[in-house]
Amino acid sequence: MHKIFKYLFFIATIFELVRNALNWDFEHYSKPLIVLTLFLYFITSKVERTSAFWLVVGALVFSWLGDSFLMYQETDTGYFVLGLLSFLVAHILYAISYFKLRWAEAENPLLPTQKLRHSFTLVLAGVALVWILSPNLGDMRLPVTVYAAVLTFMAIAALLRYGYTPIKSFGLVFGGAVFFMISDSLLAINKFLESFTYSGFWVMLTYSIAQYLIVEGVLRHTPKE
Repeated sequence: MHKIFKYLFFIATIFELVRNALNWDFEHYSKPLIVLTLFLYFITSKVERTSAFWLVVGALVFSWLGDSFLMYQETDTGYFVLGLLSFLVAHILYAISYFKLRWAEAENPLLPTQKLRHSFTLVLAGVALVWILSPNLGDMRLPVTVYAAVLTFMAIAALLRYGYTPIKSFGLVFGGAVFFMISDSLLAINKFLESFTYSGFWVMLTYSIAQYLIVEGVLRHTPKE
């Protein structure tokens, strides 16, 4: 049953991507299924029910809420704010879980200079996006800036797991965090700067990859003997 939900996730993702590309009006049926099937895939896994497990469960729940709110953003800007807040909480929960999904002792961790250099790259990407969008943000400048800061912090938390978890777990989670930054950047550019062709398709593609990689990476973490 566990793997069935994984296949259902892929089916739901493909269906939503096709719907986006062809501009079919089934968003309310297809979009919520992406995180829902991933949620079911995660909770039916055999990993230990630690505090980190429940943090990821919470992150998926708030992600699902964020997806649901953003479907109505065109009718009322308040839904965009609710979506932003939902994903803000999701990123905080993900970041906390990353600090828990670590070994007490590291194996070949990043050097302090490497941590600083890679973290600076992530911070620079977040700052650059806000700076580019800033003239068009208006009243949303502060919320978007706070959101970008939390998103960047989540990615840095994923980066700092290097050496403190199996390399596959690190690579998947960190890759997911980077794809999350890409997805949210595309969404923000389309909303506040300039709309582009197939924006929904690219946002949902990178978003689905992000969520899947994070969940799969969390499942690959194993406690040290």
